[in-house]
Amino acid sequence: MSEPSSGAAGGADAGGGPAGDRAALGLPDSGPPRFQSVPGVRRDLAAIGYLADEGIAGVVYLADRLAKPVLVEGPAGTGKTQLAKSVAEMTGSRLIRLQCYEGLDESKALYEWNYRKQLLRIQAQQVADAEPSVAGAGTPRWKELEEDIFSEDFLLTRPLLEAIRAQEPVVLLVDEVDRVELETEALLLEVLSEYQVSIPELGTVRATRLPMVFLTSNNTRELSEALKRRCLYLHIDYPDLDREREIVRTRVPGISTELADQVARIVRSLRTLELRKPPSVSETLDWARTLVVLGIESIDATGARDTLNILLKYQSDIDRAAKELLSADS
Repeated sequence: MSEPSSGAAGGADAGGGPAGDRAALGLPDSGPPRFQSVPGVRRDLAAIGYLADEGIAGVVYLADRLAKPVLVEGPAGTGKTQLAKSVAEMTGSRLIRLQCYEGLDESKALYEWNYRKQLLRIQAQQVADAEPSVAGAGTPRWKELEEDIFSEDFLLTRPLLEAIRAQEPVVLLVDEVDRVELETEALLLEVLSEYQVSIPELGTVRATRLPMVFLTSNNTRELSEALKRRCLYLHIDYPDLDREREIVRTRVPGISTELADQVARIVRSLRTLELRKPPSVSETLDWARTLVVLGIESIDATGARDTLNILLKYQSDIDRAAKELLSADS
């Protein structure tokens, strides 16, 4: 993805005009641009320890300029969640995270009413209505009471509504969205397309400051076309050898260049095997840290077999990898 022209700097829009001209492009007003260029995104992410390639940096840049959510798919442990966290850190934004799971519903994702507080309010009104000394007693004001208990004071916000209502810069992370059912996935559509939430008792709550939104998926199920249509798409796979080596050197203080190279090469060779769970980037980092803690300055196939339980999490994978490393070392 190429760098935008110099006219994009200084608050200009991606199309070359000022940010105020976004409406002419059919884009929502998302406020001043967060990033000035694709290389700038890549540089700033690297400064906080996230080594993004040009494709990742380009999608992050466009997500801001087009005010679109980003759907990030790929194997577990390749840095999808960390990308959202790093963008939040890089921009000084508040991170709001919705961790998805089977059974997640509206009350945990959007909002719910404080039923205990509502009940106490109803009981207090009943006591007041039954007290003769109270002006207007004996005439239950149920209409007024209903309006009262379904007001802001009784509303409990959950991550999606909290992100929409936020006044400060926000990065919304919807993590492992592929774990929820289709019905729950549908709850996201209004938020992702209109940046608003409809509450029957209060009306529509619209964002005054659009959040950056990242959705992650490990591909455990196919997401709906409606959800995908509303998002920019990014696939993060296992990094190539050079990038993984640099990730290890960046994220593991004290590791030598030689050991980082050996770790990256061994992990890359293990991923070519038919493993139940190939080693993720996060597990590569755990393994590299283990070697540093143990004072190991150089690792070969034989030495790697002794610490495979840090890198692999199934005994069948450990046995297969150990056999492969033994044959490679003979």
